[in-house]
Amino acid sequence: MRFQMFASTLLILLFFSNSNFGINFTIVTGQSEKDLLLELKNHLIYDSSLSTKLVQWNETTGYCQWSGVKCDNKSRVSSLDLSSESISGGINDSSSLFRFVHLQSLNLAQNSFDSIELPLGFGKLAELRYLNLSNSGFTGQIPLDFSDLTRLVVLDLSSRFYSSLNLENPNLEKLIHNFTRLRELYLDGVNISAKGYDWCNAISSSLPNLRVLSLSNSYLTGSFNSSLLKLHSLSIIRLDGNTFSAPFPVFFADFPNLRVLTLSSCDLFGMVPEKLFQIKSLQTIDLSNNRELEGSLPHEFPLNGSLQNLLLSYTNFSGYVSESIGSLRMLSNFDLRACVFSGQIPSSIKNLTHLVYLDLSVNQFLGSVPSFALLKYLTVLNLRRNNLTGRVPNSLWEGLENLNFLDLSENSLEGEIPASLFVLPSLKVLYLSNNNFYGSIGDSRSSSSPLEVLDLRVNNFEGPIPRFLFELQNLSSLSLSSNKFSGSIELTDFQKLTNLVNLDLSYNNLSVHVREKVSLSSLFPRLGTLLLASCKLRKVPLLTNQSSLMMLDLSDNQIDGEIPNWIWEAGSGYLRFVNLSHNQFNRFDLRRPVYFDLLDLSSNNFSSSLPANIGNFLKPIVFLSIANNKITGTIPPSLCNPSRLQTLDLSNNSLHGKIPSCLLQSTHIRVLNLGGNNLSGDIPDAFPIGCGLESLDFSWNVLQGNFPKSLTRCTEIEVLNLSHNVLSGRIPASIGNIQKLESLDLSFNGLSGEIPKQTFPESSFLGNEGLCGSPLNKTCSGVISNKFYGLVGS
Repeated sequence: MRFQMFASTLLILLFFSNSNFGINFTIVTGQSEKDLLLELKNHLIYDSSLSTKLVQWNETTGYCQWSGVKCDNKSRVSSLDLSSESISGGINDSSSLFRFVHLQSLNLAQNSFDSIELPLGFGKLAELRYLNLSNSGFTGQIPLDFSDLTRLVVLDLSSRFYSSLNLENPNLEKLIHNFTRLRELYLDGVNISAKGYDWCNAISSSLPNLRVLSLSNSYLTGSFNSSLLKLHSLSIIRLDGNTFSAPFPVFFADFPNLRVLTLSSCDLFGMVPEKLFQIKSLQTIDLSNNRELEGSLPHEFPLNGSLQNLLLSYTNFSGYVSESIGSLRMLSNFDLRACVFSGQIPSSIKNLTHLVYLDLSVNQFLGSVPSFALLKYLTVLNLRRNNLTGRVPNSLWEGLENLNFLDLSENSLEGEIPASLFVLPSLKVLYLSNNNFYGSIGDSRSSSSPLEVLDLRVNNFEGPIPRFLFELQNLSSLSLSSNKFSGSIELTDFQKLTNLVNLDLSYNNLSVHVREKVSLSSLFPRLGTLLLASCKLRKVPLLTNQSSLMMLDLSDNQIDGEIPNWIWEAGSGYLRFVNLSHNQFNRFDLRRPVYFDLLDLSSNNFSSSLPANIGNFLKPIVFLSIANNKITGTIPPSLCNPSRLQTLDLSNNSLHGKIPSCLLQSTHIRVLNLGGNNLSGDIPDAFPIGCGLESLDFSWNVLQGNFPKSLTRCTEIEVLNLSHNVLSGRIPASIGNIQKLESLDLSFNGLSGEIPKQTFPESSFLGNEGLCGSPLNKTCSGVISNKFYGLVGS
């Protein structure tokens, strides 16, 4: 009887152990698959608020139905997908994960194991066919036991950018030498640090069935090896972001099944064979950002070709784009930006009805703009900086219902802007600057346009600013500068544009008025750039509490009086560019440190001396000009304190006294102009080794003494003007970099001695009685008035 009961129980157990009810009893080990899963969950560290799988694991349902879990027909866990579960820890060498010995698929991608070294144990999962640890955050050396996964078909250890995984010991060859079944290898971002011969041979000799090779940003270098041609099944090659510094591998055009080839930013050079583009199976080719890579597109593309993505931007590809491009009916992304293509844009582009992205900018295309009508999927069209001419008819834009970016700037297009552009239902960005457009803009229907960016700079538009522009409530950037707009407007006319970040009305015939008591921060809380040069302004717009302001240009206006003190505090530390030049300001009171990169106060009516501590208030300054004023006093030594100062222009004032030697000791100043003052004394012989000066002007002062010998250390000088002083002594034989020197003016000084054997015009040396030799019509012959003669600098 007891035996019968035992036998019955055993039969029941065997039945359930072979069923698919999720009830598994591991008699030998004493631990069920369910227990292992729960143990794994309890040890994992994850964010339950972001989890969609682990949070659902509970004992009320069979574990084979748990999210992310799949079982084989014996209720053994065969697939575990814990991707995107915000897991940050809980897997180590002894993890229960490595006891799922029947796993065939494991996915831990898109997690956050930051700074956790990849543990040992994966090699125990000998049945794995699919292993995906991409973008999981593991770091360190890939363990040697990975090479035990001999059944792998897909291995993905990639990272979206550069990861902290590396292959040193084992190296790539040791890792993959047993992976004879592998078809897909993704090691993007893994530091492989191998040269061409090594990694090419390791892959070609170990992975005979490989179809996908993805090693982007993997620190590969050197020339490619043709041993890769052994991989007859290879169809996807992704090697972007490696610094090969090698010729383009022409044998890549011999892979008969090639579908994807991406080699962007690889420092490749040489010629790409045209037959590469004629592979019928090819869907994506990306050779962008290889500046020295040359080639041309074939005259005939294959009929009904499968090419979807053709990306050649920032290469040296040249020639014409033939009409046969229209046969690539599947083409979706076409990018030839910044190449050397010429000729007309083929009219057959209108046949590319799947086109989404088209960028032909910064080339030498000429002729008229072809029709893009009915390309209903097109979202981006960029034709900037070509040689396009003629008018742009309304009919070219019909049916572009998804177009949201259009750039026709920097061409020679003319005529009126097509009204249809302003009623395209999706157009958000429109650049038309630097053309010859004229006439009216838009119509009353245009006020419903979704435009966010409108750039009409440098054209020939006339008349008042169209009223519909004041109604485009989505506008964040409006640039109308350098046209012939006229009339009178107030900044409050733009008050409906509450999203405005950039407003540029400069250089028109406009009279712009501001209401002194209306703070622009209440109208345009996001305003970051305000450019109102040459707008006949008489008052400074009120910009108090304008916390996002970064650029302010009020130059070439009619503003007088004192610069308002609040301007030094505008932008809450973000204000970087301030141009108040060519006005009638006569006072400023700098009381606190500011963070400007550029401050231009030139051509005003300032007449007092500079504050002694001005340099302490402008420590981050890069460009400072107070030229063409009536500034008196001496040059404050505090101007030596700004550590980023590259341009200092104090010319054409009434400064006197000596030049602070610390100004000349700087290695970061590139342009120094103190001309047109009353500075006296010697030029300090203080130019340092590593002097970075490119332009130096001390002309029209009363400087005296010898020519500073240390000036020869300034090997980057291109412009040097010491004329109209009372300098004396010998000119050094080498001044700056003679190959770079564009202008040398030492006229009207007391300099003497023979002119260096250099090619400068006669006018550069006039007015110096003691100078002799070519190009002056005066021969050096002995002692002249007790002054040196002979070769200058000898």
